[in-house]
Amino acid sequence: MKTRFVLAWGLWAATVAVAQEPVISSFRGNGSLVWTNLPDTNALYRVEWAASAGGPWYRTFQAIQGMDGGTGTSFSVQVPMFFRVVMATNPPPAGMVLIDGGDVVLGGEGIEVRTNFISAFHMEEMEVSRGLWDRVVSWAQTNGYNFSYPTGVWGASQTPRQPILGVNWYDCARWCNARSELEGLTPCYYTSPAKDVVYRTGSENILNSWVRWDASGYRLPTISEWEKAARGGRLGRRFPSGKDTISHADANFFSLFGSMGAAAYDKGPTYGHHPAYTNQPLPYCSPVGSFPANPFGLHDMDGNAVEWCWDWYGALSPGNVPDPRGPDAGGSQRLYHGTGWQNSHNAVYAQCPVFWYVDPGYTWGDFGFRTVRKP
Repeated sequence: MKTRFVLAWGLWAATVAVAQEPVISSFRGNGSLVWTNLPDTNALYRVEWAASAGGPWYRTFQAIQGMDGGTGTSFSVQVPMFFRVVMATNPPPAGMVLIDGGDVVLGGEGIEVRTNFISAFHMEEMEVSRGLWDRVVSWAQTNGYNFSYPTGVWGASQTPRQPILGVNWYDCARWCNARSELEGLTPCYYTSPAKDVVYRTGSENILNSWVRWDASGYRLPTISEWEKAARGGRLGRRFPSGKDTISHADANFFSLFGSMGAAAYDKGPTYGHHPAYTNQPLPYCSPVGSFPANPFGLHDMDGNAVEWCWDWYGALSPGNVPDPRGPDAGGSQRLYHGTGWQNSHNAVYAQCPVFWYVDPGYTWGDFGFRTVRKP
């Protein structure tokens, strides 16, 4: 990681050398920051800002640009005075996006509101597809792994581009390990606190202490990571799209529009399954990535498949706890986020802060997942 600093007050700027590259060449009062660097084919460049030279440093401009105005509203913000350019040599893996570390306000809609620091992580842009699932399972079954639902509950009726559906939590955790081993990465899940036996078989009720959180491999997101990613850097919005309403233009979900049970934010505009997908055989899911991404570049955070998360069900971690991972002790239920295409899940489930819980061995026709990795 190589950094250049710019100290800026009004129209004046000065540079403090910290590394050879990148080299900041100008900072103008209109907000234009210009830098150059030596050729580097494996680098990402990000502008960070802080209100003081000692930090904290932020990689998003949520705090000064992420608020949505309405009639009669007013805002007060602290304008950043210090900027720096950071060259990172670990760009996101193919098909994943970097979710920057930082504080995030979680909760709302009946869920306890809390503020936690969430470290940076990579998250898959899309839900795990049937095609990707099958490729990993094919390798895993000849390398010591077993699965309760190796083809999901829909089997061959699903296309490779649809999300894998009908898999339980245990299958998803084992699949994460299998994909990690297939790609030469260190698995995250183990069968004991010693972390010496990779989780490949059975229905292990893995605890927080059995996980290599710093491993390079794939794992399920915590509910806090999932919610932060779903919000897309927006403050106080109900849905991942950044809106306070949801319709079939935003996501593939079962709408209660027009019925007595419909919430005011469910804008349909037709009752039932998404009409674009009811002319196909079941399941009525859509190919991954069929709907617009949220501001972080993530698709289907509010529809298509319900997504398993890591946490055991129990008391939420309090605010100001960094990287909350849920209860340390095992329970009988795991958490999941989001909604799917079936009528068992609707717009209520699609809200950013809303999560539910179920036995980890349970599955249903719209249960899927996506993975995360350590940067």
